[in-house]
Amino acid sequence: MWEYTEKVKDHFLHPRNVGEVEEADGVAEVGSIACGDALRFSFRLDENKRIVEAKFKTFGCASAIAAASALTEMVKGMSVEEASRITNQDIADYLGGLPLEKMHCSVMGREALEKAIEDYRGTAEEKPEGKVVCECFGVTDKEIERAVRENALRTVEEITHYTKAGGGCGSCHGAIEEILATLGREGIPQAPSRPGLSNIRKIRMIQETIEREIRPSLKKDGGDIELVDVVGNRVLVATRGACAGCVASAQTLKHFVESKLRELVWPELIVEEVSP
Repeated sequence: MWEYTEKVKDHFLHPRNVGEVEEADGVAEVGSIACGDALRFSFRLDENKRIVEAKFKTFGCASAIAAASALTEMVKGMSVEEASRITNQDIADYLGGLPLEKMHCSVMGREALEKAIEDYRGTAEEKPEGKVVCECFGVTDKEIERAVRENALRTVEEITHYTKAGGGCGSCHGAIEEILATLGREGIPQAPSRPGLSNIRKIRMIQETIEREIRPSLKKDGGDIELVDVVGNRVLVATRGACAGCVASAQTLKHFVESKLRELVWPELIVEEVSP
């Protein structure tokens, strides 16, 4: 029996944002009911080109529902570029983890988001890239290769957990092993360099650190700070109150704000002030 986190249970029993966005800017469908999992994802941008609304419809298990529900919450307030950096592991991390056998649900969420963004940008492809390897679930060699590279997979069983490929009749196991062997000869890259800290977790920790450790100190002297955006390791902020226009604000940002974020969140963060 699989063990689910309380957050997975919550998003399954009380899914957020079920339905379809009216006048959506981006829409996508992935999977199929015949294969056991299907997801329709849509989003709408506000006047600042940030995702203001996201909804989903899904046919699948508890993990599929929870992952889709979590995704709609994760993307709210993000720019399209920020949302495009969400990985399947980010979705799993947001839920406090998923059973290994259910990681394909987070992959399906990531794929739906990517295709919806492609729809918004007008770059969606009509035909799936690559050659279908698993006929039972319609998984291509390119999808398998991507899952292997992004998640450092090593066995057919792991690939099945992340893509469902090989989980049906099993006739594609030989082809999957050939893909693994080819990538092995090339040297399978490890998962993206995220030593315990995904993009989503980094942003959340930056927000929490600013609220808990930085703003209270600034407010004591009549100042304040607002997080505007996070682009890679660049933390874009706007100063408020007494800090705005203060001749010492640059030093405050460098020696207090940046120093505190580097200490408590990530050692390579760079704080930059932007106009309100």
